Amino acid sequence: MAAPKNYQRRGKLVLLYTLLGTLWEIGRGQIHYSVPEESDKGSFVGNISKDLNLESQELVKHGVRIVSRGRTQLFALDWRTGSLITAGRIDREEICTQSTQCLVNINILVEGRGKLFGIEIEITDINDNNPKFQVENLEVKVNEIAAPGTHYPLPEAVDPDVGMNSLQSYQLSPNHYFSLEVQTGDDGTLHPELVLEQALDREEEAAHHLLLIASDGGDPRRSSTVHIHVTVLDTNDNAPVFTQPIYRVKVPENVAPGTLLLTVSASDPDEGANGEVAYRFWKISEKQSPLFHLNENTGEISTAGSLDYEECAFYEMEIQAEDVGALLGRTKVLISVEDVNDNRPEVIITSLFSPVLENTLPGTVIAFLNVHDRDSGKNGQVVCYAPHNLPFQLEKSIDNYYRLVTWNYLDREKIPMYNITVTASDLGTPSLSTEIHITLYVADTNDNPPTFPHASYSAYIPENNPRGASIFTVMAHDPDSGNNAQVTYSVTEDIIMGSPVSSYVSINSDTGVLYALCSFDYEHLRDLQLLVTARDSGDPPLSSNVSVSIFVLDQNDNVPEILYPTLPTDGSTGVELAPRSAEPGYLVTKVVAVDRDSGQNAWLSYRLLKASEPGLFVVGLHTGEVRTARALQDRDALKQSLVVAVQDHGQPPLSATVTLTVVVADSIPAVLADLGSIRTSANSDDSDLTLYLVVAVAAVSCVFLAFVIVLLALRLRRWHSTRLLQSSGGGLVGVPASHFVGVDGVQAFLEKYSHEVSLTADSQANHEIFPHPNYVDTLISLESCEKNDPLLTSVDFHECKDEDASIQVSSVLCAFSFSGKLYFL
Repeated sequence: MAAPKNYQRRGKLVLLYTLLGTLWEIGRGQIHYSVPEESDKGSFVGNISKDLNLESQELVKHGVRIVSRGRTQLFALDWRTGSLITAGRIDREEICTQSTQCLVNINILVEGRGKLFGIEIEITDINDNNPKFQVENLEVKVNEIAAPGTHYPLPEAVDPDVGMNSLQSYQLSPNHYFSLEVQTGDDGTLHPELVLEQALDREEEAAHHLLLIASDGGDPRRSSTVHIHVTVLDTNDNAPVFTQPIYRVKVPENVAPGTLLLTVSASDPDEGANGEVAYRFWKISEKQSPLFHLNENTGEISTAGSLDYEECAFYEMEIQAEDVGALLGRTKVLISVEDVNDNRPEVIITSLFSPVLENTLPGTVIAFLNVHDRDSGKNGQVVCYAPHNLPFQLEKSIDNYYRLVTWNYLDREKIPMYNITVTASDLGTPSLSTEIHITLYVADTNDNPPTFPHASYSAYIPENNPRGASIFTVMAHDPDSGNNAQVTYSVTEDIIMGSPVSSYVSINSDTGVLYALCSFDYEHLRDLQLLVTARDSGDPPLSSNVSVSIFVLDQNDNVPEILYPTLPTDGSTGVELAPRSAEPGYLVTKVVAVDRDSGQNAWLSYRLLKASEPGLFVVGLHTGEVRTARALQDRDALKQSLVVAVQDHGQPPLSATVTLTVVVADSIPAVLADLGSIRTSANSDDSDLTLYLVVAVAAVSCVFLAFVIVLLALRLRRWHSTRLLQSSGGGLVGVPASHFVGVDGVQAFLEKYSHEVSLTADSQANHEIFPHPNYVDTLISLESCEKNDPLLTSVDFHECKDEDASIQVSSVLCAFSFSGKLYFL
């Protein structure tokens, strides 16, 4: 827990130094800052923009930058805040070693002002280094006959920090035989020395372990240690002694030559050459001697040949240890050879059924295996097993045979191939095992329909597209393989707006690309809903459907249609009336237009394209309202012609125009009077047209009046004939039927023409109905009028006031001759 606390205190100190280190002074053009070492990258050093009397936003404007002096840049400018910050971690000891004061000088160039400022930055020290010894362990040899007070120099610790953070003291762990004495040099360096306080006895205590501690004066205090091993030297007065009277070891029979079996060890309390011991075989048989090797210096016993449990299971020998003074020591070594399981089981694949269908039922045999181990006993007993995470298991069959069977259903789409590891292990100690790998492929069955990544799709196509244009691509994935994964696409037949869907789109059965078979019109059809089927080629085939929505995007292909005023074939309109007393803003009329497009293509704007008198009328940009821009004056022309343009906002924009005629008058009579006063000579074509219209109206009126008179005469003649027939009785016997053709023709004419004329003999009042005429071919032939018709000549007009009426009617009848045209005779 000490380290985290030290880091926390260190962080607080860095923050404190940062706050206190932003002190600065401007003297003789130089600015002074201070920053503690080991500050994080981007730590604040000083407010350079304030000290240079600049705003932070003006640093870039004036080209303020640090001028390098060949040293790696330790500082940088923060253009956002105008501060001088650290460019990385700063190590004071690396820059200034152990100098008492560490100063770094940089220059700040203000190009906009042409000035160079010197910046002096002091890197203050923090206690970030431990006093460090060059070695961690030190051995000091002291003769047991050395006199008390003898000095032995010790290594010195080095602390790169300065001041109180540097090395301040040494301390020795408590000991009765040694003490510590520290000498101070002329430069203040501390030199530790080990002082012998009392005589040593090696036989009593051969070594002494001391701990030297070096500490600095920082806060928190840091220190390091070195372990001192003091060895006491002596003379030869003791014989070697083995650590054990008997050494026992068990060796497996298959141990390799050169294998270390055991190590015998004998100790001699003497020092130096008096304590050196040599080992050799003392008692060993000739048969055993070639099998073992003894290292005379270390006492290591290793095999020199191969051991065989069947030949010899136990070995016994004696080992002797001798020092230079011919003092001896002996021990016995017993080696037992153990039988080991040195033969691995053998596994043979008798038969393998691969590939296997994925719809194979559990319990199906995949392979037969034969297992054999040449060892005997438990070492020759073998068990086999397969991994439990696979859908296979091994079952014991007869003798040494196993069979590999499935215990779960297979799925080729998840795992198309299995690498089955079969392990055969014997029951020996340690157990030996053999692994074989069986590669089993899973054959596919058509058990997965094609699937689409999404439940539905949306496609977009602009209207007026060319026929055969690609619209969208649908793709289904079938995890099966081979023919079971071969997908074909089709569009389900349907009726859309009275036409089959196949007349609109088609699909590539292999790629799933939808094509347009016609050019779509957004105003006629805005979207299509299709059902695409993906079917594989398996047996039986499987399929799935997906909904595809095709949206037709509007294009600006329709010109604005003007609803009011209506457009006759000649391009003119009716006359709009504007009173002379109209004030500015008076609503004269309104142009109403629509655009069959949608969206921005249907946004309409109106503008006055042309006017016979500019400035008199204005048109609302969005409303189409035609209003007066100023008050009407007497000098303004009676007839004003305006051309209004209606334009949409499509790309490119389309427009339509309409011509308005505005007559300036307060009333209709005034309009007629003013129109009468307008000279027609200004436009000869208009004058001729008016003349033609007047003549046509007069002709139609004359025809109408003549037609009424003819109908009246026909009714009178029919009435008069009926009276004659009633009075004469059979007087008409012998008259040819062809003589009545004229009357029947008139009656047929009346029925065909559907005219009703009601007259009284002595009254001029009448009632007439004239529906649309149905023309007939021949009414009364011209020849019947030229002949002296007996019916006409024998009629006595008793009800008529004078005889001229019959002659007049006869004349009128002869006026109709052929195809409804009038011929006056």
